[in-house]
Amino acid sequence: MSLLQLETSLSKISNVSQLRQLHAHLFQKSVHHQNHWVSFLINQCTRLRAPPPYTRLIFDSTPHPNIHVFTSMLQFYAPLGNVYSNQVVSLYQQMQRREDIWLGTFVYPLLIKSSGLAGIAFHAHVVKLGLVSDRYVRNAVMSVYSKYGPVEHARKVFEEMPERSLVDWNNMVSGYWKWGDKVEACKLFDMMPEKDVVSWTAMVTGYARMKDLENARRCFDDVPEKNVVSWNAMLSAYAQNGCPEEALRLFDDMMDSGVQPNETTWAVVISACSSCGDSSVVDSFIQKLNQKRMHLSYFGKTAMLDMYAKRGSIESAREVFDELGVYKSSGTWNAMISAYARVGDLTSARELFDKMLERDVISWNSMISGYAQNGRSALAIDLFKDMTASNNPKPNEVTMASVISACGHLGALEIGNWAVNFLTKHHINPSISVYNSLISLYSKSGSMDDAKRIFDEIKNRDVVSYNALISGFAAHGHGMEAVKLMMKMKEEFLEPNRETYIGILTACSHAGLLEEGQKIFESIKDPDVDHYACLVDLLGRVGKVDEAKNIVDGMQKEPHAGVYGSLLNASRIHKRIDLAEFAASELFELEPHNSGNYILLSNMYASAGRWDDVVRVREAMRNAGVKKATGWSWVEYNGKMHKFIAGDRSHEMSDEIYRLLAELGRKLRNSGYIADKACVLRDVDEEEKEEMVGTHSEKLAVCFALLVTEPKSVVRVVKNLRVCRDCHTAIKMISMLEGRKIILRDNNRFHHFSDGQCSCGDYW
Repeated sequence: MSLLQLETSLSKISNVSQLRQLHAHLFQKSVHHQNHWVSFLINQCTRLRAPPPYTRLIFDSTPHPNIHVFTSMLQFYAPLGNVYSNQVVSLYQQMQRREDIWLGTFVYPLLIKSSGLAGIAFHAHVVKLGLVSDRYVRNAVMSVYSKYGPVEHARKVFEEMPERSLVDWNNMVSGYWKWGDKVEACKLFDMMPEKDVVSWTAMVTGYARMKDLENARRCFDDVPEKNVVSWNAMLSAYAQNGCPEEALRLFDDMMDSGVQPNETTWAVVISACSSCGDSSVVDSFIQKLNQKRMHLSYFGKTAMLDMYAKRGSIESAREVFDELGVYKSSGTWNAMISAYARVGDLTSARELFDKMLERDVISWNSMISGYAQNGRSALAIDLFKDMTASNNPKPNEVTMASVISACGHLGALEIGNWAVNFLTKHHINPSISVYNSLISLYSKSGSMDDAKRIFDEIKNRDVVSYNALISGFAAHGHGMEAVKLMMKMKEEFLEPNRETYIGILTACSHAGLLEEGQKIFESIKDPDVDHYACLVDLLGRVGKVDEAKNIVDGMQKEPHAGVYGSLLNASRIHKRIDLAEFAASELFELEPHNSGNYILLSNMYASAGRWDDVVRVREAMRNAGVKKATGWSWVEYNGKMHKFIAGDRSHEMSDEIYRLLAELGRKLRNSGYIADKACVLRDVDEEEKEEMVGTHSEKLAVCFALLVTEPKSVVRVVKNLRVCRDCHTAIKMISMLEGRKIILRDNNRFHHFSDGQCSCGDYW
């Protein structure tokens, strides 16, 4: 291919892959470094929105860039905004150092517009150079103030103009909209001596920014001759304001109008597809995309990847990710990491995270939140520590919300307080999400006073704030506090949602507030299955087990495992084996691999001495391939989570732990304690039964905490399963014998042990 043919080919290039092929031809002919070709290639990169690293590689290939190459590179950076301002300033400094380059007036408007926020600093520079009278320079200065503020400075420049072009008017109208000044924007728009499609589009975008879609659409409909930019503005208005279906319908109108979509159109419409609930509409759009054989830029492909990811099409998302090859931006990597995390594939997410050469704060947040939201809280905290150690990038409020949430999941109060101190020390402004995470942290760590303090500090509480504190009250058995909080919520004109009602009903159940709970249930306009599960639990706990069974039988909706689980637990509390067998049989069908259902029924049979039935249930577990979930208890100490399982001797302090356990055992027996051997699921001799219940994980954890914590301090233990009756009785007595308050969080609620009593009233 001759050089003339290559130059002709440039105008026909429609995607970055084709541009790279042509670039390779130039390389083969050893002309890739010539200024003429470098400038040409950079201009094509601007047109095709090529990745910045690739475009900069082309610029760096010429040893002595001329003014055309420099200005081409500035034009490439111009639409990218503040992100590349340092590179723009560096280019200008290079140009200044070159004696063979004359910086004409024409360079400065381009320089100001392409340097983002740094463009404001160039205002004084052009005044010093005597260039401020140039209309293009003035327009650029006004544009940068309109974009980055203060907008009053832009208006001052505007008023000082002896002649104002239509571009100046449009810039000023857009500036007011950007800073939320609807009144001045509309006033200026009405004063305009003439209007073009850009003027009307500025109004569409402005109203959309104010979430006024009705006026945005009115302005759009008034545009005399719509171009692709005006269509894109209205499409974005719908897509960004939660109206994806309207965006897709408008796209159909655009196609019918004959206006050809550009890369921005496809990116906006693909983004709308990501949140569209109607699968058929999305499928129709994808079909159109394939029919037109569109070659999307890397921006468009990243949007496509995000769409597939949000719709759970991980394989399609990965296919797009791999297609991008060297054009992957950090946004592309982040979208794919989030996609894997969303479906719980943390291994694949971490593999990509580790392969990233440059991670931004979103990369770290995607991985940390992925761990936190998938129950891998310890890994989330470890990764956060790695992030703080690297000191680049710095965590933001999104990071902190995820980390604090992870600490709450573990009940890691010490690490959580360290995270709070980090937040304060590094001047990270806590968002409402951070405050809500703090409420959950303190609630889940047994510090309700701190949870209430944080709640009271929030100036603009949302529904999540209330739900977090209500859930905390529920877990701690503070039923009336939860009910009062819901009343306060309504006084602040916040409507309870389904999570609010679940929290309130759970609180009433844990506190035995039957009448209040029933009234609240009856007030729910359309109770879902989870609300019925709470009602069954409420009735069952106060002994109305048959009434609870009637509720299950009379449900208009199909009961799920939560409903039958509530009935099974009520049957356990009130020793109703007949109802337990009914509930368990349903649960074995609904969740055949949940070992907890088998164990709970086995416990009941064991308590009744029905060992043949225990064997039958255990055989059913074996035949179904169900393994008993391992019971863990853990204690936070010195920034680490110390875990224990029943009979565990792996801890470095095992000798001291078992020595204290034996000593406490003697004290307990002398105080009248008798081991509850019904908690053992095997028909073994009495001595072996006592030994088996005596080394349960929660007892080991309590002993460890007593050894390492200060006398009179609160002991905090977390268990992943429900605490057994024997451990519950033993820990009550230990709290009295040792004069310590012991807070134990199991998978159902909190137990505050003090002076031989438990806050649950032996009812859990």
